[in-house]
Amino acid sequence: MYFLLGNLSFVDMSLASFATPKMIVNLIKHKKTISFVGCFTQIFLLHLLGATETVLLVSMAFDRYVAICKPLHYMTIMNKKLCILLVVMSWCSGLLHVGLQLPFAVNLPFCGPNVVDSIFCDLPLVSKLACTDTYFVQVVIVANSGMISMSCFLILLISYSLILTTIRRRSSTGQSKARSTLTAHITVVIIFFGPCIFIYVWPFNNHSVDKFLAVFYTIITPILNPLIYTLRNKEMKTAMRKLWRALVHSKEDT
Repeated sequence: MYFLLGNLSFVDMSLASFATPKMIVNLIKHKKTISFVGCFTQIFLLHLLGATETVLLVSMAFDRYVAICKPLHYMTIMNKKLCILLVVMSWCSGLLHVGLQLPFAVNLPFCGPNVVDSIFCDLPLVSKLACTDTYFVQVVIVANSGMISMSCFLILLISYSLILTTIRRRSSTGQSKARSTLTAHITVVIIFFGPCIFIYVWPFNNHSVDKFLAVFYTIITPILNPLIYTLRNKEMKTAMRKLWRALVHSKEDT
């Protein structure tokens, strides 16, 4: 669990950082511009990290399923080799996701005005700026980004439903610990997949809402994820208390 959580934290840190520096600069500058290369770099990182986190959340759901439903076999099933394989599969899925749709957008003809009504470049908005019919590109975006979001979301719902069904037969102490863990995971899933589904699947054309959702799942959600997992984890809270006491004692000694 901690190995997967560490990788999730790395992806979250990267996801919250890929567009934030440029966004802060644009808030200060009067003329807000971004180069063609910079724009498509943002698209590449957004979809790479987003798809990687999507598959990683499914891997973490599998980890919790094994821990709660098959606790005696946990150390055998979730060995180091499988954990590394799950992380590698997550990154490979992200690269495959980007490779299937980014080349279509890069080769589109752009002749202006090239104004993106958002805080960063995203594929649906940038593809609409092309001087040609982008119906095929839009279909690719929905089929790729939309389907990966919906399919992983449904897989997570099914897996958590199986886990909830299993813990009903456990003792009250086991149920309390399992529900605490599941609450953290389900909260992360909802706040991450909700905006993704609205942007890439739902026929939503309200730009102010789209911009809010874009900020939410690229900046707010990655910051909330570590807090949610930390506050719901007893071992993590104990480690933080020990670290805090050590810092306080070191200040008192100096």
